[in-house]
Amino acid sequence: MTTLRAVICGVGAALPPRVVTNDELSAYLDTSDEWIRQRTGIRTRRRVDPGTATADLATEAGARALASAGVTDVDAVVLATATPDRLVPATAPEVATRLGLTGVAAYDVAAVCSGFVYGLASAAGLVATGDFRRVLLIGAEAYSTIIDPKDRTTAAIFGDGAGAVVLRAGGPGEPGAIGPVDLGSDGSLVELGMIPAGGSRQRSAGGTAAPEDHYFRMQGGDMYRHAVTRMTASASTALDRAGWRLSDVDRFVPHQANARIAAAVAERLGLTGDQLVSNIEHVGNTAAASIPLLLAQAAADGRLRPGHRVLLAAFGSGATWGATTLVWPEVGAVPIPS
Repeated sequence: MTTLRAVICGVGAALPPRVVTNDELSAYLDTSDEWIRQRTGIRTRRRVDPGTATADLATEAGARALASAGVTDVDAVVLATATPDRLVPATAPEVATRLGLTGVAAYDVAAVCSGFVYGLASAAGLVATGDFRRVLLIGAEAYSTIIDPKDRTTAAIFGDGAGAVVLRAGGPGEPGAIGPVDLGSDGSLVELGMIPAGGSRQRSAGGTAAPEDHYFRMQGGDMYRHAVTRMTASASTALDRAGWRLSDVDRFVPHQANARIAAAVAERLGLTGDQLVSNIEHVGNTAAASIPLLLAQAAADGRLRPGHRVLLAAFGSGATWGATTLVWPEVGAVPIPS
């Protein structure tokens, strides 16, 4: 019996038009363009305009991925996000309906910055059952809506955006087939990155939460150390399970948490700068959207070409982490928003 694998056959991306520069942030934060660039590698990031939410970005990226794949229908929509439009219900069903996919399975995946890799594992599982021919997987974030604009630790890093892939049923040896996926978590690290208020823990405790408790908080130094360690280990495991050597990797596409984190992971793995693919300089950390957004941009500008052997790895709050491999396939045209 042939094992079904999820195979990427289309990609798409969406970015809000508003560009926020380091100089703009420096006007009201105790920071500077040089400080931000040296510590994060970021020059600009995108921010949604008032009234724009995660579903809007997800719908746009999803539509572009469907067009890239040359299809108009899928059997499921999976949305990886840490910034759903509402606490309840999930955002994926609304995105599916807006794409003309009413009636298909649709659900959210909440693994923060590891969300897309977790979503790949989930979508691959759907395909492996034989009941789902195609799955639309989207990573989308309006992260600026949960960031304290006065907190330079997070305000300088995070941006908004979306990326998406269409996955079809295929064979394990096909270009685009998702390889073995390594996933992990450690709940003892929950305080590395969290929003203290708004959930059942805070509400059941009673009382009124402080305004700042509704914003995302991050312990930057500890996050850096755990991200480097976990992403390196997970990437190594994924390579071993795929039967790949480091010399087999043409492109390393890590979650865009911080340019220094990505470089440190690549160095520990023994990968060169030519193999490392990045876009954090211009879009910042877009959490669950970062890997699919980077895949779409790299496919569009030629950094990612058919036949390239690609390693993906991510780390996020939770803490969660994951990695996988694939050979990049031929995909339809990938228009990238300016």
